[in-house]
Amino acid sequence: MTISVLPPTRRAFLAGAAAMACAGTASARAFGIERYRAVPVIDALGSLGNLDVKSPRIAEQLAAYRASGLTAINQTVGAGGNSPGRFEETLRRITRYANFIQAFPDRLMQVRTAADLETAKAAGKLGVIFGFQDSVPLESEIQRLDLFHNLGVRIVQLTYNKRNLLGDGCLESGNGGLSEFGREVVAGLNARHMMVDASHAAARTIADAIASSAAPIAISHSGCRALVDVPRNTNDREIRALADKGGVIGIYFMPFLRKSGQPQAEDVLRHLEHAVKIAGEDHVALGTDGGIRSQANDAAALEAQRLFYEERKAQGVAAPGEAADVLNFVPQYNEPARFLRLADDLAARGWSTRRIEKILGGNFARLCGEVWGG
Repeated sequence: MTISVLPPTRRAFLAGAAAMACAGTASARAFGIERYRAVPVIDALGSLGNLDVKSPRIAEQLAAYRASGLTAINQTVGAGGNSPGRFEETLRRITRYANFIQAFPDRLMQVRTAADLETAKAAGKLGVIFGFQDSVPLESEIQRLDLFHNLGVRIVQLTYNKRNLLGDGCLESGNGGLSEFGREVVAGLNARHMMVDASHAAARTIADAIASSAAPIAISHSGCRALVDVPRNTNDREIRALADKGGVIGIYFMPFLRKSGQPQAEDVLRHLEHAVKIAGEDHVALGTDGGIRSQANDAAALEAQRLFYEERKAQGVAAPGEAADVLNFVPQYNEPARFLRLADDLAARGWSTRRIEKILGGNFARLCGEVWGG
């Protein structure tokens, strides 16, 4: 398949997106590449991508890690959903990610403490934080937190869209909040210095998590519901409560940033500005919910997106705002150094250097230090 089979408007979009990606980082220099490299830059929900160390494109993938300027990413290693075998699958995934990191010790390191973030930055390596996007690997055994902590898991998201044993996800109409077991798990995470993540949760679940946690929590990847009223975005009330307890919300680069169509740079900027208005500049970060390398934007990618959406719809986890013909990236930031380009755009809007540094990773690094310790 080629782009020529697509409608003219789609062809124009793809051509424009490709041109932006090819432009690379050369045009994004106002913030200063050296200063960018001197501060922590963290994707609060990202992805390493392909884990095949023998892939013919592995060198390109490793180069993208370095070109990104990222200090660390929160990498999902836990299985999700309510189907059987989530515990066993999670152990397999943790093993695969650990093996991949160990295969490239000059490029990657696992992050277990806040000090590891500083080490990764100083060594020019990409730090990888192991995280869950669903608590189902615990099943009903809270003591499994000890095992996962020993394996390096440092962030645990309570729910993923649907209801589980801990509470309601954002697609549950009942909005039932945390269960008693959910409160026990939050306390267990606090006791083990593991970060609570309330992304994908129902509004009441978020509120309960904030209120019940003894430590500040994260909403690692979301948007502002006051701007786009879809379940995956977060209400101002919860954003403010999160900030009042010292927590951090990460703004994603996802379709939920606008009512319809492909999300654009302007959408990311609007949500960042609104989040800062509600939470303050010390409580907003970036959690793209995407990979590091630039993503394909041709007809094959659109077909893959259609199949991906249909599968999620069949599983009942597709959220309002997702679409079969909308790719999960922002065209203007479709490159490894997307955070540098974003920093340039923020500077152009009058943001101070200090505020930009906080958004790029300073705030999330601070949260990691407060929750995990050294």
